[in-house]
Amino acid sequence: MQRERRSESADWQAREGAPAPLGVSVDDASGALNFALYSKHATAVRLLLFQAGDCTTPLHGEDLLWRRNKSGRIWHCRIPAALAEQARYYAYQVDGPRDAASGHRFDPDKLLLDPYARAVHFPPGFSRSAAAHPGANPGRAPLGVIRPEGAPVRASGPAPRHTHDAVIYELHVRGFTRRANSGVAPERRGTFAGLVEKIPYLKELGVTIVELLPVFQFDPQEGNYWGYMPLGFFALHGAYGCRCGCGEQLAEFRAMVEALHAAGIEVILDVVYNHTAEGDETGPTYSLRGIDNTTYYLLEQDRSRYRNDSGAGNVVHTANRYVGALILDSLRYWAGEMGVDGFRFDLASLFTRRADGSIDLEQPPIIAAIQSDPLLAGRRLIAEAWDLSSYQLGRTFPGISWLQWNGQFRDQLRRFVRGDPGQLGELMTRLYGSSDLFPDTLEDAFHAFQSVNFVTSHDGFCLCDLLSYDAKHNEANGQGNRDGSDANYSWNHGWEGEEGAPAEVLALRRRQAKNLIALLMLANGTPMLVAGDEFLQTQGGNNNPYNQDNETTWLDWDRLEPNREIFRFAKAMIAFRKAHPGIARSRFWRDDVSWFGPSGPVDLGSQELAYRLAGASEGDCDLYVMINGGPHDVPFELQAPGIAWRVAVDTAAPPPDDVVDPGAEPPVEGSRRLVAGRSLVVLVGSAPAADPAGPVREGDAGRRRAASDAPEEEQP
Repeated sequence: MQRERRSESADWQAREGAPAPLGVSVDDASGALNFALYSKHATAVRLLLFQAGDCTTPLHGEDLLWRRNKSGRIWHCRIPAALAEQARYYAYQVDGPRDAASGHRFDPDKLLLDPYARAVHFPPGFSRSAAAHPGANPGRAPLGVIRPEGAPVRASGPAPRHTHDAVIYELHVRGFTRRANSGVAPERRGTFAGLVEKIPYLKELGVTIVELLPVFQFDPQEGNYWGYMPLGFFALHGAYGCRCGCGEQLAEFRAMVEALHAAGIEVILDVVYNHTAEGDETGPTYSLRGIDNTTYYLLEQDRSRYRNDSGAGNVVHTANRYVGALILDSLRYWAGEMGVDGFRFDLASLFTRRADGSIDLEQPPIIAAIQSDPLLAGRRLIAEAWDLSSYQLGRTFPGISWLQWNGQFRDQLRRFVRGDPGQLGELMTRLYGSSDLFPDTLEDAFHAFQSVNFVTSHDGFCLCDLLSYDAKHNEANGQGNRDGSDANYSWNHGWEGEEGAPAEVLALRRRQAKNLIALLMLANGTPMLVAGDEFLQTQGGNNNPYNQDNETTWLDWDRLEPNREIFRFAKAMIAFRKAHPGIARSRFWRDDVSWFGPSGPVDLGSQELAYRLAGASEGDCDLYVMINGGPHDVPFELQAPGIAWRVAVDTAAPPPDDVVDPGAEPPVEGSRRLVAGRSLVVLVGSAPAADPAGPVREGDAGRRRAASDAPEEEQP
C-alpha cells in the first residue's frame, strides 16, 4: 500500500497536469481531464468548469500556479474524474500586463475560449457587446465543450483522388439547401445532413470536388454569413448541424464526408487562419486577444493597434512557432480525424508575414511546415495568393507546389467575353494553362493544374448577375454599395437586371453564360464552378453579400427548371472535359497546340481565335475550337486538313443542338464553318491510336507555331 502511494506521488503529471496535448484531453484509464494552454506573457491563469444548465456560476475554479502548473510557456492542470464527470463546459481567465500601449490586452475578469476547443457552446445570455467592453462576462461568453458528442474517428478509408477529371464546386453549406424548394427535409435544410441529400444532384452535374465555404465556428451575433471570421480553428459552426447540441455536428460532418467519398467526391475546406472574429482594437475579446495578444496577432508600430492587411481588423502572427503549431494541429485534425481531402487558404499571402509585418518570400515557417508535414503534404493545398497589400499570384507565392486561385483567369475571360479589345493574347495564355504565372521552366517546372480557373466565386457577381448588371446593388448590406474583392467586368447586355428584360437580351445572356462555362471547361488547369451558376442563380445584383443570410444568397432551386438549358449545358461540358484528358494535363499543351485566326495567322487585335489541340500524347482524339468574341458572324477556315471533324459544341445553336454527341453527328462538310457572333464551336476529330511514348511529350517548352508561321508574340 505504501509503495502504491509513493508511485502516485511520483506521478508528477497526475498532480500537476501535462503540457501536451494542448486543449482538453481525457485519460482513458482514469477518466481524469488534462487542460493545457499556451501563453507567453500571462502572470496568472484560472480554469473555470461549468455544468449543464448553469453557465454563470462555475462548478469549479482551478488556479494554475506557475511553480506547479506551468512548463515553459504552457499552463496546465489535471482535474480528477469525480469532478470531471459533472463538468460540461470550460473557459479560462488570464491575467498579465495591462498595457495596451505595449500590445498587452489582458483582462483577468474576461472568460476566454480555449483555441483548441472542439466545439463551442453559446449560453442563452451570450453577448458580443459584453465581450467588447472591459470587465466580467459570466453567462454571456462562449464556452468550450469538454466532451463533444459524436466525437469523430479517423478516416475509414482512402479518399477519391481526381486528376484530369477534377472539377471543383464551391458551395455554402447553409445557403445550398436552406430554401424550402431545395427538396431537403425541413429539419435538414442548411446543414451538413442537407448537403448529403443533394449528393445525387452533384453526381448528375458531374462535379468531383466540393469546396465548402468556411465551416469553422463564427460569432452568431456578428451579422456574418460567409463565415470568414472564425472564432476557433477546431470547432464546427453549430448551426450547420441538424441538432445544435454539445458538438453533435461533429458526427454529422463526418457522416457527410464519408457519404461524399462514397460518391467519389473529394471534400475541401475553405479555411481562414490569417485573421479572427476578434477584429480590431474595438472588437470583442473572445480568446486569443485575452490569452496573449502580442503572441497571436501582428501589431503596428503603435502597439495599441493591429495590422489590417486582411481587411478584417487583424492579422494572425503565423510566423510565431506556437501560432504556427496551432494552425498545423488544426489542419491535422481536419485531415486526420475529420477526413477532409484538402484546404483552400483564404488570403494565404498573409502566411508570408514576418513578426514586423515585412514579407518573407523565401521560406515562411508555416508554409514550409505544411509542405513538409507527412499528413498534409499529400492533400490538395489551394492558395488565395493575395491580400490588401501583397499580390503573390503565381511563381511569387512561396508554396511552390500549391494550387492557386487564378484571379487573372477570371478577369481576362470576363473582359474577352464582354467584348473588350486587345484580350486575345491573354485568352490564349489562360487557355494554355497560365504559363506566365506558373512557368514551365527547368528551374521551376510548375504544373498546369496548379492554376485553379474560375469565372465567378462567392465573392463578386454570380454568373447570372455578371451578365445582367452594369452596377452593383448592395444596398441591403448596410454599408452602401461596397465592392466585392474582385473586379466586376460585368455587362448587362443593354438592360439592367432581369425584370422586364427583352427576349433578345435574355437570349444573348444565355449564350454568354454558355460561352463562359465552355471556356472554363476547355482551359488547361483545374476548373471551379460556383453552386447555382449552372442554373443562373441570382443575388439581385449584390456583388458582396457577405452578411446576407437570407433569400439573397440561399439557392433558389425553382430556377432550375426554367434554366434547365444552362444546367444541361454545364453538365454536358463537364462530361466533355472528363471524356477528353487532352484538355487538362499535368503539364502544359506544349507542341500539341496550334493557334490560328479565322483564315490564317492569329491577329492579336481581333476577337477571333481558333486552335487545334492534338490529343494523341494523352490517348485522346484531336479538338478544334473556334471562338468568335465579336458581335458579327465570321467564317472560319478549318486549318487542319485530312481529319474528319464532327461538331460537339455550338453555343449559338438552340438546345439540344448546342452540345451533342459528336459520334452521332455527320462529318463537317467542306473546309469552312460559320461561327455566329459571340459564340464558340468545338469540333472533335477521329480518335487516334494511343501514343506509345506515354502521356507526357517532352520537347521544346514552347508551343507549336501555327501552320501559318504566326510570329512568336502570338503564342501565349
